[in-house]
Amino acid sequence: MAVFLGVDVGTSGTKTLAMQEDGTILSSATIEYPLYSPQPGWSEQDPEDWWQATIKSIRKVLKTGKIKPADVKGIGLSGQMHGSVFLNKKHEVIRPALLWNDQRTAAECAEIEQRAGGRKKLIGLVANPALTGFTAPKILWLRNHEPKNFDKTVQVLLPKDYIRFRLTGEFATEVSDASGTLLLNVKQRKWSRPLLSKLELDESLLPEVYESEDVSGHLTAESARLLGLSAGVAVVGGGGDQAAGAIGNGIVKKGVISATMGTSGVVFAHSDEVQIDPEGRVHTFCHAVRDKWHVMGVVLSAGGSLQWYRNQLCEQQVAAARKQKVDPYQLITAQAAEAPAGSEGLFFLPYLTGERTPHADPYARAAWIGLSLRHGRSHLSRAVIEGATYAMRDSLEIIKELNIPVKEIRLSGGGARSPFWRQVQADIYGQKVVTINAEEGPAYGVALLAAAGTGAYKDVVEACSATIRVVESTSVNSKDKKVYNRSFPLYQKLYSSLKPDFQQICGLLDER
Repeated sequence: MAVFLGVDVGTSGTKTLAMQEDGTILSSATIEYPLYSPQPGWSEQDPEDWWQATIKSIRKVLKTGKIKPADVKGIGLSGQMHGSVFLNKKHEVIRPALLWNDQRTAAECAEIEQRAGGRKKLIGLVANPALTGFTAPKILWLRNHEPKNFDKTVQVLLPKDYIRFRLTGEFATEVSDASGTLLLNVKQRKWSRPLLSKLELDESLLPEVYESEDVSGHLTAESARLLGLSAGVAVVGGGGDQAAGAIGNGIVKKGVISATMGTSGVVFAHSDEVQIDPEGRVHTFCHAVRDKWHVMGVVLSAGGSLQWYRNQLCEQQVAAARKQKVDPYQLITAQAAEAPAGSEGLFFLPYLTGERTPHADPYARAAWIGLSLRHGRSHLSRAVIEGATYAMRDSLEIIKELNIPVKEIRLSGGGARSPFWRQVQADIYGQKVVTINAEEGPAYGVALLAAAGTGAYKDVVEACSATIRVVESTSVNSKDKKVYNRSFPLYQKLYSSLKPDFQQICGLLDER
């Protein structure tokens, strides 16, 4: 049976998995690498680390899976979105790559809006507002702050597309990842020449754009030798990590939504048509499904809020879990279940690292609000879980405002592994939630794209239908749903009330 590799160039490491044509995972491996922050708010990596991790992870997967090179028929690529790799005319990396979580480009975001003729006109051109994490502001930052490096630059690549270049020698990207550059006409699925002109950027800096299933190149003899594969293996377009993860969850048709509760939280909705929020509260990108789109909301500290709570305030539970040889989260969620729905009037705002959707506010801060003598640790724990889930509902409500149907919500990430948190999500979202058989994320999604793109399936929709299935569902507790429906508007109001205070709090820190 044919084998397909999925390679996901993440922020902490590169994960590669090998998948049989029927969807069976044969082996997987992750190789980690460092992240550098030369100044506060800066986030960089060395693209050579990604390449070495790709080589090591593929070789490890082939070895542990006992896979013959001739059996590998296709490779799919995924990766952290929005990053920027700058290459000179010799195709050498000029400087470390600027990553998705780099915050140095606030001035460049303002410059882009000004050059585009305002926020609304910018959204009209590329479907999204300018955010510091996106690629376009990074290119302008290089021009504004490192002009000598900018003058050397002949090609700008996204992280996974740099790996594509090393694999195939081709400069190429695909529509889902390109959507996050802020330079793609999302409606027409091609580079926005009007915006490039307004920004005085040459289109030659950018690679050719493919659909995610399309073959974008083939392994060179040199890369095949390094990887232990056969030359000529097809490399498909792949997808940005969120679109690829959605493929891995089977989010490939109208009405199916994913809610991924990882460190960050993502609500991802497939759309047959372009659906743009005129206020720019959610992202509208091309999907990794041919000629389809997606709408996405991102919560910066979803599961990350519970992780912070565990690390800072749960020493006893962590110690007890170590003795019992169980996951600390198991004890924390069990304690949270002792408190009633709504945590008896205690709210938690999960803005530990600012917020993206729907507020796009780097100054937002986390808080427990409503504390009284009645509240104990169980209330604190439950409020954190409820607060992160309310933040996810913020995105879900916007998606519904855009008239995108929500018929099925598929859960993934850490919040899907906890029965208690699954129940909280069902009750706060107000409808049944389900889990599926696949939990391999973006790497699995791009392996499916590779299978579809090389002819094992007619398209990725067929590939998902053949390999992904619902395995468990959680129904709504109608009593708790009523509690959350009463509490959710107040949760939303708390941010609005505190917004000006958050900025002043951050100002106090700046005055130190």
